[in-house]
Amino acid sequence: MAKTSRSPGGYGPGTTRPVSARATSPSPRSPGDAEPTAANDRLALNGMGSFDWDLDSGTYHLDDVGLEVFDLRADEFDGLPTSLSARVLPTDSERLDQAVSLALREGHLTFASYFRIVCRDGSLRWAHTQGRILRDQQAHPYRIVGIVRNAEEELAHAEGMRTLAADRRRQTDSVRATTEALARAITVRDVTNVLTDSEGLRRFGADGLALGLVDGDVMRLVAVTEQPSAELRAQDDLSLTHLGDGLPLSEAVLTRHARFVSTREELTTRYPRLLPYAEEMGIEAAAFLPLAAQARSIGALGLFYRDRHHFSTEDRNICIALSSAVAQSLQRAMLFDQEREFATTLQTTMLPRRIPEIDGGEVAVRYRAGRSGREVGGDWYDVIPLPGRRVGLVVGDVEGHDSHAAAVMGQLRIALRAYATEGHAPATVMARASGFLADLDTERSATCIYVDADLETGTLRLVRAGHLEPLVRHSTGRTGWASVRGGLPLGVATVFGQDGYPETRLDLGPSDTLLLCTDGMVEHPGRDIADGIEALAAAMRAGPIDTEALADHLCGGHPDRLVSSDDMALLLLHRAAVPGARATRQLTQHVHQADPEGLAETRAMLRQALAAWGAAELLSDVELTADELITNALVHTDGGALLTVELRAGTTACIRLEVQDRSSVLPRRRVPGETATSGRGLLLVDALAGSWGVEPLGSGKNVWCEFPLAG
Repeated sequence: MAKTSRSPGGYGPGTTRPVSARATSPSPRSPGDAEPTAANDRLALNGMGSFDWDLDSGTYHLDDVGLEVFDLRADEFDGLPTSLSARVLPTDSERLDQAVSLALREGHLTFASYFRIVCRDGSLRWAHTQGRILRDQQAHPYRIVGIVRNAEEELAHAEGMRTLAADRRRQTDSVRATTEALARAITVRDVTNVLTDSEGLRRFGADGLALGLVDGDVMRLVAVTEQPSAELRAQDDLSLTHLGDGLPLSEAVLTRHARFVSTREELTTRYPRLLPYAEEMGIEAAAFLPLAAQARSIGALGLFYRDRHHFSTEDRNICIALSSAVAQSLQRAMLFDQEREFATTLQTTMLPRRIPEIDGGEVAVRYRAGRSGREVGGDWYDVIPLPGRRVGLVVGDVEGHDSHAAAVMGQLRIALRAYATEGHAPATVMARASGFLADLDTERSATCIYVDADLETGTLRLVRAGHLEPLVRHSTGRTGWASVRGGLPLGVATVFGQDGYPETRLDLGPSDTLLLCTDGMVEHPGRDIADGIEALAAAMRAGPIDTEALADHLCGGHPDRLVSSDDMALLLLHRAAVPGARATRQLTQHVHQADPEGLAETRAMLRQALAAWGAAELLSDVELTADELITNALVHTDGGALLTVELRAGTTACIRLEVQDRSSVLPRRRVPGETATSGRGLLLVDALAGSWGVEPLGSGKNVWCEFPLAG
C-alpha cells in the first residue's frame, strides 16, 4: 500500500469517495424477528452517519445519514474531502484540520470534535465527528473510519443545562453577597444603604427599589432609589400610607405573599394610584415582597423593572430568598436601634440638661455614643458655677460600656457636683468623689479631670485622676498638651489609700481655649494612641475660632477623625479676649475672735477704701452691714471672720462685701418679737444690700452682699 505523509486538507474526518456501496435505509422488522440489526442500521437508527477515509487515495466515503447531517444530496457529493469544506464554518474547519493533523502526527488512535455546518438555507447547525485512525505495521496511518452526527439537540440541551447552572450560581452568589453585606449592617440606615446602592440593585436585577416599614397601622417608606417629581408627590404622596389603602406594599404585608407583575397594564389596572408613577419612572414590571421575621410582618420590599416582562422560577426564588435575608437583617437592625435609643436616652438623662452661661468666656460640650447597641458607657461632662464667679469644669469616664456604667456615672456626677458646690478645693473634691465611688461597691473605677477656673484672672486649678491631660490652644495658634500631675482613678485611689490628689495651677490667657476630653477622642481600634493624640492636637490647631464650631470640628469634621466604637465626651473652655468686669481693687481683713480692736480697724479700712473708689455715698450701708455680719460670725461661731471688700466695675458696677467663717450652719431669717434683742440681723442686711446670699464652703460658709453703684 502506498504511504502518504500528507495531512488532510479542507476538512478533517468525514470527506472521501465511497469504497463500498452506500448504506440503504434499513427495512422494517417484525417484533418477533430475533436476528441482530446490521451495524449500519444501528448507526442510522441513532441518527449517526459513517465515513471511511482512505488516506492514500484521498477518497472519502459518506453514507446517506452522513449526507443528511451535512444537508447534502447524493448528487452534490463527489467523494472528496474538499467538497465538504464548503459546508463547514471556516473557523471550525481550520480547528478540525488541526485536531486531525495533531492525532496523525502524535500517533493517537482516535480524535473527536464539534463543528458547525452551514445549511443550504444559510442557518448554522452543530455537528460532531469521531474517528479511529488505522495504522500499518510501521505505524503509518492509512485509513480513518468513524461517525458523524447531528449535535444540535445535544448542545441545545447542554446549553440549557449550562444556563440553568449559571442561573443557580447567580442565585447563590446573589444571596451570598447580599447576606454578607447585610451581616455588616448594624442600623436600619446601614441596611437601607446596602439595598439602595448600585450593587444592591444589581443583586436583585432591578432598576429601582422601595422599602417600606410598618409603623402601627401605616406603611412608612424609609428608602427609595429614585424619587418621583415634586409635582407628583404633591398630588399623591406615597411616603406615608395606611395599610388599608390597597397599595402593593401594604397588600404584601397583609397577605404575606409575594406578587410578581409582568406588564404595566397589569400593574396599573390592579393599582390605579401607581399609574402616574409608572409612566413617569418607566416601570414595565414589578415585584412586591413581604418582609416577615419571627412570624411578624415588619414591612415590604418593592422592585421595579424597565425592560422585563417575565419572571422565571429562578428569578422568583432569588427575590424571595433575598427578601428573607433582608427581613432578618431589618429585624436585627430595628432591635439594635431600639436598644441604642434606650441606652442613649439613659446616658443623656444622666448628663446636664443645661449648661450655665459663664462670665468672661464660653463653654461648649459634646457627647457622642459608641456604635454597639446598649454599650453606651459612662462618659460625662459638667459645668458647675462656683463661689466668687468661678466655674468648675469636669470630664470623666466610668469603667465599662453598659447601662450600669451610665447609672454609676449619673450618681458620681451628682456627688462630685455637690462636693464642688460646697466650695471644697479641687483636691478635696476629687478625694471625696473617689471615696463616694468606692462606697458604692460597684467594682467600677472612673477617670476624671476637674478644673476650678477663675476667668477674671485666668487662673486654673486642676486635679487629674488617671485621665487624659488637657489640651490648650493659645491665642497665637500654638497648641500643646498641658503637664498636669495626676493620681489613680477614682475608687481605686481610695482602695489603695492614695486619694491625696496633687493640684496643678495653669494660666489661661485671653483668647486661649482649653480642651478636656475622654479617651474615645484619641483611641481607635488598630491605631496607636500616640497617633490619635497627635491627630487631635492637629485638629485643635487647625480648627475654627468659634467655640461651638470647634467642638463640631473635633467630633467629626476634620479629615483625621476616625469613627470610634467607644463613646466620647469633650468640653471646651474659651477665655474671652477682654477679661470680665471685676476690678483689680480688692481688700481683705481678718478679724480675730479675741481682738477687741478688730471691728474698729475694719470700719477704718472700709472708709478709706470706699472714699478711694468714689463710693463714699454707700459707706453707712456697707459699714453697718459689715458690722452685723462680722459680729454674727464672732458670736455664733468658734473662730474669727474673714472680710473681703472689692469694687466690681462694668455694666453692673457694685461694691461686693464677703464675710467668711468656719461654721457650716447657714443663717436663717427670723421674725423677732417687739421685745426681742436679736434676730434682726438678716432683716437689716436684706434692707440695706441690693442683693445678698450664702455660699457653702468645704469648711464653713461665705455670706456676700452687693451694693449697686449709681451711674
